[in-house]
Amino acid sequence: MASAVIVAAGRGERMQSPVAKQFLEIGGVPVLVRTLRVFARHPWISEIMLVVAHEDISLCRTMILPEFGEETAVRITEGGLLRQDSVYKGLLAVGDTEKIVVIHDGVRPFVSRDLISECIEGAEQSGACIAGMPVSDTLKRVECGNMVSETLPRERIWTAQTPQAFRYDLIKSAFDMAIAEGFTGTDDAFMLERTGRPVRIIEGSWRNIKITTPGDLELAGQLLKITKTSNGKTAEVKHAK
Repeated sequence: MASAVIVAAGRGERMQSPVAKQFLEIGGVPVLVRTLRVFARHPWISEIMLVVAHEDISLCRTMILPEFGEETAVRITEGGLLRQDSVYKGLLAVGDTEKIVVIHDGVRPFVSRDLISECIEGAEQSGACIAGMPVSDTLKRVECGNMVSETLPRERIWTAQTPQAFRYDLIKSAFDMAIAEGFTGTDDAFMLERTGRPVRIIEGSWRNIKITTPGDLELAGQLLKITKTSNGKTAEVKHAK
């Protein structure tokens, strides 16, 4: 079993919307609800810490929590100024510190059950396992004046996604160290990497997008249509048998 920390405390300035990106709707359902549903229905997730901004706590209690019954242990935790602060507060709220903890962005609603499972299994085996994607584009390092200084070998470069799963004691200690040293990072696994602990990465999915811009929201709508079409075809095939 594992605990989940779902981080949804950002304001999403790039979305250019008066409504925080996690509360915008895809197909009539808030992004955050879609994300939580995947974790709430996962048989290995025993508790969910939902980390949101102070001003969104009341909204979540009336708009988000009613989507989940009392049998689903979703608890709201107030976030911090930075994502790193919010993740740490979520870690502090975890009830069972002997478990694996899975950290996930609240605005990645297309995460799959299988990917969550694979990250948990990877963390059980090696202590830390994250999702990511190998890059396909050529990468350039750019210096002042937008001048290319180097072309990077893409064969060993991946982009990080969430979920990111860890043994609780390892990631908690890594965050404690970062806070004590005044270090700030945007990636949870980086906290552990800087302690010298190895982190395993497994291939995620191109569908596991992070919704941060209006274009991402539009793409999410298209992905939802594709998913519904795929599910419909699958149902038809099974019915035909």
